Amino acid sequence: MNIKDFIRDMPDFPKPGILFRDISPLLADPRTYRYVIDQFYERYKNQSIDLIIGIESRGFLFASTLAYKLELPLAMVRKHGKLPPPTVFYEYALEYGNDKIELPSNAIHPGNYVLLIDDLLATGGTALASCHLIEKMGGKILEIATVIELGFLNGREQLKDYKVFSQTVYD
Repeated sequence: MNIKDFIRDMPDFPKPGILFRDISPLLADPRTYRYVIDQFYERYKNQSIDLIIGIESRGFLFASTLAYKLELPLAMVRKHGKLPPPTVFYEYALEYGNDKIELPSNAIHPGNYVLLIDDLLATGGTALASCHLIEKMGGKILEIATVIELGFLNGREQLKDYKVFSQTVYD
């Protein structure tokens, strides 16, 4: 199955010059969505994973379904202020300013092996910040998994200290 057949290109969204990769058609097709989850399941079913963490917001869709199928706990990396306290945050630099992400303070126990999931890897900034937050809390990154990778944006270079798996890559 070619996942790219179920990803819609949206030129000039959310602003001129951006080509947005829309996963809505993939989610709307149960067979394709099942295929994506099954690919993750086959990859991780025999791994020593303590926790799956999804990155806001589309990463939640894949992380939650996989956590259910693997019978593992799930946590969500959210933008600052979206989770009830207590939380642990990580502040990181953006092109113009800073941003914060956070996790519930009890989401990770020191030494937990974490599978980090998002729908898309672009420049790698949010994934890297998520890794730093997980490590700040004592977790260990088993792997970063995405459905889509925009290879031409070189996100893997930002994540060179981590294993990265993407189901489909746009070069």
